[in-house]
Amino acid sequence: MALEGLKEVVRKITSSSSVDRYLVEEIVRDIQRALLKADVNVRQVKQISDAIKKRALSEDVLPSFNVREHIIKIVYEELMAGIGEGLEIPLKKSKIMLVGLQGSGKTTTTAKMAKYFKDKGLKTAVIAGDTWRPAAYDQLKQLADAYSIGFYGERGERSAVKIVKNGLKELRDYDMIIIDTAGRHALEEELIDEMIQISNAVNPDYKLLVLDAAIGQLASTQAKKFHSAIGIDGIVITKFDGTAKGGGALSAAREIGIPIAFIGSGEKVEDFEKFDPAGFVSRLLGMGDIKALLEKVERVVAEEDLDPEAFLKGTFTLRDVYKQIEAMKKMGSIRKIFEMLPFGGFGIKVDDEMMETTQEKMEKFRYIIDSMTEEEIRNPSIIDSSRIKRIAIGSGTSPQEVKELLKYYRTMKNLMKKMKKGKMGKLPIKGLKLGF
Repeated sequence: MALEGLKEVVRKITSSSSVDRYLVEEIVRDIQRALLKADVNVRQVKQISDAIKKRALSEDVLPSFNVREHIIKIVYEELMAGIGEGLEIPLKKSKIMLVGLQGSGKTTTTAKMAKYFKDKGLKTAVIAGDTWRPAAYDQLKQLADAYSIGFYGERGERSAVKIVKNGLKELRDYDMIIIDTAGRHALEEELIDEMIQISNAVNPDYKLLVLDAAIGQLASTQAKKFHSAIGIDGIVITKFDGTAKGGGALSAAREIGIPIAFIGSGEKVEDFEKFDPAGFVSRLLGMGDIKALLEKVERVVAEEDLDPEAFLKGTFTLRDVYKQIEAMKKMGSIRKIFEMLPFGGFGIKVDDEMMETTQEKMEKFRYIIDSMTEEEIRNPSIIDSSRIKRIAIGSGTSPQEVKELLKYYRTMKNLMKKMKKGKMGKLPIKGLKLGF
């Protein structure tokens, strides 16, 4: 992703021997290149870069900051200003209508959003209001069933307005109802009329436009058309992972004055999060997004029934290690988890090979635990060399890999003991003491 280039800006600042006018001009050029490659509107790129340069060369350094921290703070604040506010959707009874171009990922987003609010404690349901794409009904029903989300649709019915009206009656006991609608090719008149009719019939609390991150500079034009047709309350950016064009959707939101509500970054239902401008910019700069990571952990912990209190009481077993691995698997790739930690941008680089090796190793740990007896899982201290050999054969791994799991278990158990005694001390991570 072109926006990843912003992390290099922070690395350049922190590793520089001195901070002067030359460095400021260099990082401003780097920021311009990263934003333009990401398809951020040229005018907005100029506004952001000019503001950074002016402040960096004129403002006095705050007493609690050094020069490097001061420059990074300015970059952070101006990127925040360029992105704007996020849309906060309260956790209460609501109707959400999703609209967008065909292929933007609207149906998948409908299910992801329903699951998101379900995890927040709301009783959620979806309505299959796309009567133009034959597979839309089956796709949404399959996703809804997979995540125990309420579903309403009428296979074969051509009137989307009728389906939605009937669905609202059928699902009246649900807290959050999310309505999928037909994807527009180029805002054809017939589909515009249908969209307006659905909006009038539903009177939704929120009308959200789903934009594919790869749409680039066309995002602004399309957003304006949808906004003029029904009035858009917020934007959902999909497929943000692996595209260099995500800046186009960000620009569109800022240009029209519509806040971003959610961002989807992958195929999995977990790859969906509420848009938090502060966390988003922090992640772009390599400062991590602890808030988003904790929210993701919270959602997964509930599903895996992890018991932190049990860990602290010293009853940490290999069963708990297994639950940890399952929870991490549900949270997504290790790379995405790492990106949310606040040291990715400060000189610590983890290459693709290391990421892949770590992912494979966690999978092997699962197989190894599956090959153990219940007694071995509860009390790993009884596992001797003969048991290690048997477990390795049963799991299709090597004795060395079984030993690695046992070492990991002992490390985690010692960590839990230190947490219980309050002897954690300082984490060995060098970073900036930024105040945001």
